[in-house]
Amino acid sequence: MRNERTREILSFIQKFQRERGYPPTIREIGGAFGIASTNGVRYHLHRLEELGLLRRSEKISRGIESLGGVGTKQQGIPILGRVAAGQPILAEESYEGRLETSDVFGSNDGLFALRVRGDSMVDAGVFENDYVVVRHQDTARSGEMVVAMIEDEATVKYYRPRGDRVELVPANAKYRPIVVESDNTFRVIGVVRGVVRVLDN
Repeated sequence: MRNERTREILSFIQKFQRERGYPPTIREIGGAFGIASTNGVRYHLHRLEELGLLRRSEKISRGIESLGGVGTKQQGIPILGRVAAGQPILAEESYEGRLETSDVFGSNDGLFALRVRGDSMVDAGVFENDYVVVRHQDTARSGEMVVAMIEDEATVKYYRPRGDRVELVPANAKYRPIVVESDNTFRVIGVVRGVVRVLDN
């Protein structure tokens, strides 16, 4: 979407609807963006309709429906379960919703999120119950933080290949690296691109 104001209006509509359970009126959108003319707002809404990002009904004042993405495609990063930040645990392939961070990470293609268990990555700023946002890929560079599968268990660690073995290195002095020998079933699931934390006030 080339027009930054149009993109901001779409984000405003989506946030308004999430927080209040109903869409904003044209005048509420105009007030939020300092657009005095209702026609000025309608211009941006028309562009969003053309892109397939929302649907409108002129017959009601709150007749704006955000479609969440191009066509009916959902936005947001899927939350697929939990991952250990301690000793490896069984990865849970259970859908837990969507994490809307496209404004931070750009395209969501290939991204997914996992909730962290354990404290083995705290010195890297990754704490229990944080979400790690992961780019799905089966390779990584030495030193990158990855989500890896060992047999049927998943863990998040720094990736350090060492000849015919791999070390998965924690960021907490309490833990020793996990050494993966060549005869272990091992694969990289993805590289960690960021961390999202929800703070309790």
